[in-house]
Amino acid sequence: MRVLIIEDDRSMAGLLKKGLEEENQVVSVAHDGQTGLEVAKTYEFDVVVLDWMLPAMDGLEVTHRLRRAGNASPILMLTARDAVPDIVKALDAGADDYLTKPFSFTEFLARLRALARRSKVAPRGKRLEIADLSLDAASRQVFRGGNEVRLTPTEYRLLEFLVRRSGRVASRQAIVEAVWGLEAEVEENTLDAFVRLLRTKVDRDHKSKLIQTVRGFGYCVKQAPEE
Repeated sequence: MRVLIIEDDRSMAGLLKKGLEEENQVVSVAHDGQTGLEVAKTYEFDVVVLDWMLPAMDGLEVTHRLRRAGNASPILMLTARDAVPDIVKALDAGADDYLTKPFSFTEFLARLRALARRSKVAPRGKRLEIADLSLDAASRQVFRGGNEVRLTPTEYRLLEFLVRRSGRVASRQAIVEAVWGLEAEVEENTLDAFVRLLRTKVDRDHKSKLIQTVRGFGYCVKQAPEE
């Protein structure tokens, strides 16, 4: 999952981020409503975790604005408010689920998974295909020429990001932010190393090379003439 946490309590945001990353999820964090709104509108997330009480713009207003902008990312609202009218207000604004503080991380994670499964932003149950390469986004299995290609979680996220944009070039910055998260400090040679690993596993034994370099800009996946 790609998760955006909008939470002004830096301690809580840090704990949630750490827990999700230990589950191999990609996490971005914003600490006020205005920043969170801009990040949510700029990048694609499987779930947005949104605190109600935020500086600059509260969670309810963030939800209203995202929905008015046509953003359908599932929203899990976090708050200490547990009165029924407040719950109704959050759901009516466009939130998909509601979790009152304090809560267990186990329940939090289960609710995120449930929301991601229902996500209308990027259905993960579909098979992605280009040439003889296919990705089963539900099981995260990859096949090339009918043979399974075993990838690490990071390799898979990188390949899926490129395949979902097949034929379009992705900048190095966009790739790093999508695969490692907005706040990740990733060296350029780290991205290059992962691309080399992917090429070894996906392209090496095939005449048609799918992972292409656009010098000075980034990478893309597209079908190229056989060498």
